[in-house]
Amino acid sequence: MAASLKLPLVPASFFGVVLGLSGLANAWRVGARIWHLPALVGEVLSFLALGVWLMLIVLYALKWMVAREEAFKEVAHPVQCCFIGLVGVATMLVAGGLLPYSRIGAETIFLIGAVYTLAFSVWRTGGLWQGERDIATTTAVLYLPSVAGSFVTAIVGAALGFPQWAQLFFGAGFFAWLAIESALLHRLLTGPALAPPLRPTLGIQLAPPAVGALAYISVTQGPPDMLVHAMIGYGLLQALIMLRLLPWIMKEGFSSAYWAFTFGATALAAAPMRLVERGNVGPVTQLAPILFIAANIVVGLILLATIWLIANRKLVIGWVALADRDAGAVGQR
Repeated sequence: MAASLKLPLVPASFFGVVLGLSGLANAWRVGARIWHLPALVGEVLSFLALGVWLMLIVLYALKWMVAREEAFKEVAHPVQCCFIGLVGVATMLVAGGLLPYSRIGAETIFLIGAVYTLAFSVWRTGGLWQGERDIATTTAVLYLPSVAGSFVTAIVGAALGFPQWAQLFFGAGFFAWLAIESALLHRLLTGPALAPPLRPTLGIQLAPPAVGALAYISVTQGPPDMLVHAMIGYGLLQALIMLRLLPWIMKEGFSSAYWAFTFGATALAAAPMRLVERGNVGPVTQLAPILFIAANIVVGLILLATIWLIANRKLVIGWVALADRDAGAVGQR
């Protein structure tokens, strides 16, 4: 009788873990430069993000090979489909983390991630423009393909020495953010209330102004200007609104979906820190340490809660059974 094993059907949304860890690693690296914090923490977090990314890449690729029907269901899903864009975003962030150790490796991984991200963004956005979409499925995940993808391409591209390309991607992300935000806020204000399982996706709402501010800092030089301060200010407003909505968002309790909060939270911490690094004075110097501590608390609590879910087998993941002598898998939910 052939032995069998079970392969987890990893959803693309799990790549949000890489975004949170990479974002916190970046904040610690900046903190090491401006506040002389232990540099080791940032490097450990970077390699932790790399390890999680490698594991997820392998599992996600296997999902397409042995459970293609499940993979296509995710592509066709009106909400889950946009999370597929995180594969490329996570890949580019890992490339940025590797830059101090291998420029060739970082550039290669970044190029793969950037091409994937742009291609998926064009494909997914083209589908959305065709209409026939249930307004109840319109959530902040719409930011992921074009806004998050473009901003991260700008951030990492600038770090790799491609400033003019980075400026083009910043523009793509910035104007896509404004367009999508207007549609999303109209839905939130006039449409039905988000279903409880979808409410954690509101955490993504924090990311565009914060990640956009980091992208703007990356593609500009000289002293900070009013636009970057304005973007950080809008990010702070979003964070306060998230705090006000937290009891409503957490109506169904904790799940892995709460990683949606982490990338925006870490970017909102890192952006003022980068401005401090440039010599900015004023409110950002007071906000930077507060936001840095808050980001560590957010990621730390979500990480611990996720570990608890895994340890108690409460993390909901589909599984597919694999037989040693039969590569044809039978999906099990």
